Amino acid sequence: MAFTLNIGQCSLLGNYRENNEDSVDVRQFPDLTVAVVADGMGGQQAGEVASKRAIEIVPRELRKNLTPTMNPDGVKTVVKRGIVQANEEIMAMGALDKDMKNMGTTVVMAIWRKGNEMFIAGVGDSRAYLIRKGKIQQLTTDHSLAQALVEARTISPAEAKDHRFRNVLWKYLGSKEVGEGPDVNVVPLQSGDRFLLCSDGLSGVVPDDQLASFISEQTDVKACAEGLGQLALDQGSRDNVSCIVIEAVDA
Repeated sequence: MAFTLNIGQCSLLGNYRENNEDSVDVRQFPDLTVAVVADGMGGQQAGEVASKRAIEIVPRELRKNLTPTMNPDGVKTVVKRGIVQANEEIMAMGALDKDMKNMGTTVVMAIWRKGNEMFIAGVGDSRAYLIRKGKIQQLTTDHSLAQALVEARTISPAEAKDHRFRNVLWKYLGSKEVGEGPDVNVVPLQSGDRFLLCSDGLSGVVPDDQLASFISEQTDVKACAEGLGQLALDQGSRDNVSCIVIEAVDA
């Protein structure tokens, strides 16, 4: 079955921040679509710089190194290398400029090669979800200290939602912990699938079941993305709010 994508995006400053440290971008090349959400950190302008570099470097690397005949394992390797390259460039910038030395960014992305599968990867706590037939599934794992405690069975997933370490990241672009890159998920597409990429300004405020019902009810993906941003602000998000909504439909 051949698919095509409908894509909507939104990035809001919010009600409490002086600048938007989130960056979002959708790059559509002839045989490749790359959607990226990055949530910068580091104060002043450093977070903005880091997130902007992430959404520039990763698509650049993917376009340069992905080939149309590459098998899924090859794609995963290229995606990992693209993230590692972004990490190295962001760390190098931080080392050269004292105002940028603490900068970092999360990154979450979806990669589609005009086929029957979506590749998903992320570093940090920006998330990717699949919404299929009204059900929602988180496709990425948060690289936060709270999630690490869940995996160590020290706290429960329910406790992690309000834990004081839920926003403390141990891995992000700009940190040595990125290593050889993150896990890359491959999702076989079904018609009507919707993917949500978002910063924690949305996922940290709006519960998963509410995300699922809101996204399932919207017909237009652009209105859906903008509506999700407003929903987060209406529910008290104190952060920048950014998201991309991707819908797979029969070509």
